[in-house]
Amino acid sequence: MAALSTRKADGSEGRSIDVDDATFAVQPNVPLMHQVVTAQLAGVRAGTQSTKTRAEVSGGGAKPFKQKGTGRSRQGTTRAPQWTGGGVALGPKPRSYRQRTPKKMIRAALRSALSDRFAEGKVVVLEDGFGFTEAKTRQAVALLERLGLEGRVLVVVSREDEVAIKAFRNLQEPQLILVDELNAYDVLCNDWVLFTDATVPVAAAAAEAPVVDAPTAEAPGGEPADSAPPADAPETSEEQS
Repeated sequence: MAALSTRKADGSEGRSIDVDDATFAVQPNVPLMHQVVTAQLAGVRAGTQSTKTRAEVSGGGAKPFKQKGTGRSRQGTTRAPQWTGGGVALGPKPRSYRQRTPKKMIRAALRSALSDRFAEGKVVVLEDGFGFTEAKTRQAVALLERLGLEGRVLVVVSREDEVAIKAFRNLQEPQLILVDELNAYDVLCNDWVLFTDATVPVAAAAAEAPVVDAPTAEAPGGEPADSAPPADAPETSEEQS
């Protein structure tokens, strides 16, 4: 089971937590990550480029010159692709670049990306959250300096971290992302991944809360209502009279 030492908001070392092996300790699949990232980038393309064919440009209703006797090649319209101002042959048209990617591949690519950052020691977990008293950008800058995070940082937040979101959103280098929107492309584009103890995927055994047995209801006499009869109690039979 993979273990990770957390950090406190003042930069000191915190407790050690068990993270999910299926998320942070898998062998990175580079071809899979490439395929998923390529599909993700293709999905954000607008696909609105367009050119006009010879049927869509204006003009060209008359034959430019007679068929024979000019010594030139025969031409039927000035809107043909070889003419200036004519239509474009085989030009781009509006289309969708979206690629269908199974959800299992998307999740597997995310696990590979997180495992790659974890193997490089580029995953940081804050023990008690961000600890911001107010939504000030200077507090976010000071936090990154105390943690020693330089370069591009992917800050994973939850929807309840409104103060942290307002503190980080004016900075250029750190990238904010909600925990339910985490993806392989954003992980690979950043040098560091900053979690909190509320957003990091922990091990399944550590995430399970202890189960406490519910108290047994008592009968009016003081004994449990569903208690079994004593072992030495006489057996009853329908044949006894």
